[in-house]
Amino acid sequence: MASAIQAPRNSAADGARVRSDRSATATQPGQTAGGAGGAAGAGTTSGAGATPHQLPGTPGQQPAGPADGQGQQPAAASHGGTAGGRVNYTHPRRQTTAPPTPPPATPAAQPGQAPRPVAGDATGWSMEERLYNQVWGMFEDLARAAAAYRSAVDFAESRMDQELDRVLSDPRSRIGGTGDAAREVARAKRDQLTDQAREALDRDLGQLAAESEVVEPALPPSYARWDNPVWHAYRVPMDNPMALRLGDLHLPERTDLRIPMLVRLPLERGLWIDSGRSGSEAALMLDEGQLRRLAMDNAVGHAARLLAAYPPGEFTVHVIDAAGSAALSLAPLVAAGVLNQPPASGAAGVSAVLAKLTQRVDLVQMAIRGRAADSLPPDLDTGEQLLIVNDFPHGFDDRAVTQLRYLADEGPAVGVHLMMVADREDASAYGPVLDPLWRSLLRITPVADDHLADPWVGHAWTFEPLTMPPGSQILRQVLDQVAEARRAWRR
Repeated sequence: MASAIQAPRNSAADGARVRSDRSATATQPGQTAGGAGGAAGAGTTSGAGATPHQLPGTPGQQPAGPADGQGQQPAAASHGGTAGGRVNYTHPRRQTTAPPTPPPATPAAQPGQAPRPVAGDATGWSMEERLYNQVWGMFEDLARAAAAYRSAVDFAESRMDQELDRVLSDPRSRIGGTGDAAREVARAKRDQLTDQAREALDRDLGQLAAESEVVEPALPPSYARWDNPVWHAYRVPMDNPMALRLGDLHLPERTDLRIPMLVRLPLERGLWIDSGRSGSEAALMLDEGQLRRLAMDNAVGHAARLLAAYPPGEFTVHVIDAAGSAALSLAPLVAAGVLNQPPASGAAGVSAVLAKLTQRVDLVQMAIRGRAADSLPPDLDTGEQLLIVNDFPHGFDDRAVTQLRYLADEGPAVGVHLMMVADREDASAYGPVLDPLWRSLLRITPVADDHLADPWVGHAWTFEPLTMPPGSQILRQVLDQVAEARRAWRR
C-alpha cells in the first residue's frame, strides 16, 4: 500500500527554505527570511490496512541566520546621542548582519538550451542547507512533472472516449466506414496529445537527471550514498548535521532518476524498518530469514551514518537484541567499540535499557518544564540517544511494551529516538493496542517497495534502501574513525 512522506513541523529556527529558481527570492538586507518550501504533511505508517505515510524532511522555513538582538541596534545607540554628542541615524529595525551566502551563479545557457545545473543552486545559510533545499526542490519538480504528464494522458483518453461516444451515438455512423474513420481521427488526436506530453516530460526529466548528476557528487557524507567518494575523505565533524539520507525515491516514468530521501535531524519521529513480507515483489522473492537480516543490516547502516554525522559525544546508540539473533549484523558496531554497552539480551536486559532511557526522558522533561537544566545529574548523557530494537516483541512483557510506547511518543522531543526492526505480524497478539505505536513511526523497508506517497499529488514512490557496495570496507573504516574520535573526546 502506498504510505506517505512526512515533513517536520515548521519553526522559527528553520526559516523558509525555497529554491531560488522556483518562484522564491533570496533574503535581502533589511528583510526577514520568507517563502515556504513544499512541506510534506504528517502521515501515518503503512502496514496492513494502514493509511498512507508522508515523506519526512520536506523543507519548512529558512533560518533567520545569526543575528545579535534580531538585527536591531541597541535603543540607546539608535535614538540617543553618544558621549561626543553625535546622533546615530541607523534605523533600529535595519538588519545589521550579512545576508546568507548567495547560491553559485548559474552559467549562461546557449540560445534554445536549458541552463546548466549547479550544485547548491538554492537559498540557505550554508552549503549543506542549500543542497538540502535543492534536493527537495528536485523532488517537488519530479512530482509535478509526472503529475502533469499523467493528467495530460488522462485528458487525452477522456477526450477520445467522448468523441467516440458522440459519433457512435448516431445510428447512421455505424453503417459504412464513418465509424471507423471517426475512431482513427479520435485515436490520432489522442496520440498527438500523448506524444506532446511525453516530449515535455522527457525534457523535464532530462533536466532533472542533469541536475542529479551535478548534485550527487557534491553531497556531504550524511546525504551521500555509501558508494560516494566523499566517504573515503571522511573526517569527524564538529557541528551537528542538518539531515540524514534514508534511501532513494523514484517514479515509474524514469526508474534511473533517483531522488535522495532526506529526513531532518534530530529525528522528530522514530523509524520502523519492516522485516515482514510486505507484499512487494522484491520481498516475496526472499525468505523470512533473509528479510530479517537485510532489515538489521539496514538499521546498522543508519546507526553508523548517524554516529558519523554527529560530533564525538553528541550521539549514543543503544541496542536491544533480546534473542541475540542479530549478532552478525551488529558485529561492525561492536567491533569498532562505538556502543557504550553491549547489545542487551533477555528480558532482564530489555527492562534495564528501557528503564534507563525512560528515566532520562523523565528527568529532561522535568528540567525543561522547571527551567532547571543545570540541576540534571552530572552523569546524565545529554547527547542524542538512539535505541535500536530487534525482533520486537520478543523479550517484551506488558510493562516493557508500555515503556517502549512512552519512548516513541515522548522521546524525540528530549533527544531519545527509536528505530525498530520488526514484523508487524509478530505483534498481532496485542491487537489494536499497538496501532498508535506503528502509526507514530516512519515505515521504511529493507528492499524496494512503493509504499510512500508525496503530499502534493499523491504519487506512489518506490523507496530503495541504501546498500553497501559488495566487498567495501568503508563502514568499518568510518566506524574506526568515529571510535577513535570518541576515545580522544573522553580523554
